[in-house]
Amino acid sequence: MLNFVIENTNKFIASVPKSRRKQYGQFFTSKASAKFMAELFDVDFSMPEITLLDAGCGTGVLTAAWVDMVRSRGYKGNIKVTCYETDTMVVSVLIENLEYIKKHCHIEYEVREENYITTQQFEQNMLFGDEPQQFDYIIGNPPYKKIPKDTPEAKAMSSVCYGAPNLYSLFCCMGIRNLKEGKEMVYIIPRSWTSGAYFEYFRRYMFANCVLTDIHLFESRDKVFDGESVLQETIIIKLKKQRHKPESIRMTTSSTSDFSDISTFNAPYDAVVARNHYVFLVTNKKQADVLEKVNKMPATLLTINMPMKTGLIVDFRTREILRDELEDGCYPLLYSQHIKDGRVVWPQGKEGECILTDRKAFLQKNDNYLLVKRFTAKEEKRRLQCGIYLKQRYPQFKYISTQNKVNFIKCDSPCVAYGLYVLLNSTMYDTYYRLLNGSTQVNSTEINSIPVPERSVIEEMGRALMYQELTEINCNQIVEQWIR
Repeated sequence: MLNFVIENTNKFIASVPKSRRKQYGQFFTSKASAKFMAELFDVDFSMPEITLLDAGCGTGVLTAAWVDMVRSRGYKGNIKVTCYETDTMVVSVLIENLEYIKKHCHIEYEVREENYITTQQFEQNMLFGDEPQQFDYIIGNPPYKKIPKDTPEAKAMSSVCYGAPNLYSLFCCMGIRNLKEGKEMVYIIPRSWTSGAYFEYFRRYMFANCVLTDIHLFESRDKVFDGESVLQETIIIKLKKQRHKPESIRMTTSSTSDFSDISTFNAPYDAVVARNHYVFLVTNKKQADVLEKVNKMPATLLTINMPMKTGLIVDFRTREILRDELEDGCYPLLYSQHIKDGRVVWPQGKEGECILTDRKAFLQKNDNYLLVKRFTAKEEKRRLQCGIYLKQRYPQFKYISTQNKVNFIKCDSPCVAYGLYVLLNSTMYDTYYRLLNGSTQVNSTEINSIPVPERSVIEEMGRALMYQELTEINCNQIVEQWIR
C-alpha cells in the first residue's frame, strides 16, 4: 500500500516544477522517513476507534505509513483520517491514494481543502469559547516557509509569533491545540525552532502543553527528502500532550537514508530542554556532560554587564564612508578577516579597512574587545572563532568600528578579554554552542544566554592565558581547572 502511494507521489513530483512546489513550501516525505515516523507512535490498540490528523498532508505519504503500521500490528478497530490540503494540483493525487488505502485497509477519511490555520480558532476567545476538534494522533510534514507578520496565518496565531514566523511553527502549534490530552504527535520540521528569540513564543507554548519524548537527527541534510536538496537541517520530533516530564528523551541519529544505522542515546530531559526552553540536541554522554558542567555556571554575559553585540557597519550600504587607507578623521574598521590566530591584527592591506565618519552610531570607543566571527563554513572544525583586540596596541585612535559580520564583547580589562577568549575558544563552549545552534551563524542573543563563571573567575582565567599561546589546548586546560 505504501509503495503505491510513493509511486503516485513520485509521478506527481516529476510532473511539477520544483519552483512551483517551493511556493507552497512543499517537500514530500521519503518512504523510509514516513515509516520511521509512523513507528514512533505508541498507539493504544484497546480503543474501538482511532482518529488521525495529517495537516498539510500532500499526497498522503505519512497517512499511508501510519495506517500501514497500525493495521500491520493487528488493530481491527475503526480508523478515521482527516487530511488538510489546499494545493489543488495535489488533491486529486491525495484522493486517489486515500481511496486505495480505504479499499485495502478499511478506513474512513475526510479531505478538507481549506487553510488549516485560518479556518480554526487558535487564540482563546472568551465570548465564543469554541473548542477545536481534537484527535488521538497527529502526524505531519508541514510547509517550511517564512511568511510576513501581517499575513492571515500570522494574525490568526499572533500569540505564538515573533516577527515574521515560519509556517511550520504555526502548523506545529495548531497541531498541539488539535491533540487530545495524553496523546501523541510526530512532526518532521527544521531544527531552527530549538533556540533564539524568533521561536521563543513557539517553544513556550509547546512546553506549556507538551513534553518531548523523542528526537531524531539526520547526520546529512540530503538524507531527509529524496532528491529535494533541502538546505535546512531537519529533525523528527515526537510530542506527548501532558505536563509530567519524563526522566529522559530518546535521542536517535542516522547517517543513511534507510535508517539502517540508527544510534540511540537516552538523554536526561533537563539536559535537552533547558530552563529557558532552549532545546539541546544531545546524542552522547560526552555532550550531556558538557551541558551539565556549563549549565552549573552562575552568570551570563548579560548579568556581568558584558553583552555580546553585532558589528555596527553594513559595508555595502556605507561605501561612501569606507577608505582603503588611513587619512585625517579615519578610524579602523574591523572585519572577520582581521581575526588571526586568536588576535585582531589590523590593518591587513584590504579594501575598506578604514572608516571616515563622525556619526556616533557608526563608531565605538577604542577599548578592549573580544571579537567573534558571525559566520563560519559548515565543514570548519570550530563554530566559535575569536580574536582579542586590546586598545593599548592602537593608542592613536579615539574610536574604532566593527563590520556587521563580526560580533563583539566590550571588556573592562585585558584580563577579562583573555578570560572570555579562554571560554569561547575552548572545546567545551564550542561543543555547547553547536548543541544549541545547528546553523553556521553565531547569534549574539544565544551567546548572551549561555551560562558563564562570575567575572572574577573569568579574570583569573584570563591571567592564566595572558603569557601563553592562544591555542585551544591551553584554553581547555584552563577551563578544566575552573569548570568541573
